Amino acid sequence: MMQRHTPLGYKIVDGKVIIDEEKVNVIKKIFEDYHKGASLHAIAKELTNAGLLNANNKPNWNHGSVGKILQNIKYLGDDFYPQMIDKETFKSVQKRRKKKEQELGRTLQPNSMKNQSLYSNKLVCGECGDVYRKYIEHAGRPSEKNNWKCKRYIYQNKVHCRNLFLTEKDIETAFISATNKILSRKWMLDKDKKKEPPRITLEIRKLEERIKEIKEEEHFSSKELSELIFKRAKAYYSIAKIDDYDYNTEKIKQSLAEREQLTEFDEDLFKTIIKQITIYKDGRILVEFINGITMEENHEKIREDE
Repeated sequence: MMQRHTPLGYKIVDGKVIIDEEKVNVIKKIFEDYHKGASLHAIAKELTNAGLLNANNKPNWNHGSVGKILQNIKYLGDDFYPQMIDKETFKSVQKRRKKKEQELGRTLQPNSMKNQSLYSNKLVCGECGDVYRKYIEHAGRPSEKNNWKCKRYIYQNKVHCRNLFLTEKDIETAFISATNKILSRKWMLDKDKKKEPPRITLEIRKLEERIKEIKEEEHFSSKELSELIFKRAKAYYSIAKIDDYDYNTEKIKQSLAEREQLTEFDEDLFKTIIKQITIYKDGRILVEFINGITMEENHEKIREDE
């Protein structure tokens, strides 16, 4: 079981959190380099090239994993975690990060609709059909907590939807698990999709019947017949679905071509291959890929795996 809830640089010994001497230098280097002016991308590249291990004991770093370390207040120390980074350095780092966000136009209100990250409109409530959104509680404080909840959780100051809350780690773990299922069953991406004929509407049936009547009466040159044929073509076009299964399946195959198993969350991969994630009150989490393939995850199980 991966101990993702214990920040990199710490370990638990005899039920007590202590500094992991083998990894503490990685944390200090990240803070020092950023404090001196290095970018998140540059730090991630240097850590990867140096073969330094991340929280999953893999030498793979990206700007997201570096950013999460820089914002983790546990490194300041508290009742459970020994102090690793001094307050002045931590404060200076947060000041620089805030300045960079302002320069990039990323400063937003905590619960504004724009501050919803890459999960916006990807998470759907399976109970009421509305989308999930991010709620930030105690913003800027040590007790800050982020949860994704159904948009109708609170409506007109009343609780309307009591579906599950998800942390971003829950979402990431569900994505990693579902993607690894695809990676271990790549044959699924080689199966041809059974094409279903479009469903005939009542309007089309009536048009077909009238066209048949006119033809039986041998009024082939009638103005009504040409108008009906045009209306029929228009009606068929309106119900025709663009079949992009092959295109999207190839897109997934290319994105996963050089991968074996995911060990950490990849934002770009998530944006590329995930269409929607549907959450149900009974704990089911359905991860739907862009070509329609769906993998089922379990809320309790992904919490165990974190």
